[in-house]
Amino acid sequence: MVVNESAENYLETILILSKSHPVVRSVDIAEEMGFKKSSVSVAMKNLREKNHITVTREGFIYLTDSGRQIAEMIYERHELLSKWLIRLGVDPAIAARDACRMEHVISPESFAAIKDHVRQFAE
Repeated sequence: MVVNESAENYLETILILSKSHPVVRSVDIAEEMGFKKSSVSVAMKNLREKNHITVTREGFIYLTDSGRQIAEMIYERHELLSKWLIRLGVDPAIAARDACRMEHVISPESFAAIKDHVRQFAE
């Protein structure tokens, strides 16, 4: 299930918004990401065509199982990498920015190793 970084960011944003909003709409995504609604509409069309989201007649956006799987993977990576970098002494704003870039390129094997390492020191 190969998805580009942009699509991963959109899916992660939908997941995050769904935790705090009763429904997610394109305008919510555009506001959260700082993008034009037209750009978000194009991205939503692409995600819909790849069956990562569904959009109701009212414009409510929902993650499909595949979209949720990708979003949760990226979100988990972001959260763990951010916290890890902060624990290492990195400024929280820099840690969040770096984690956002790292979450898309790190291999599953490297992430699993970091996750195991962090868990050992968290206990």
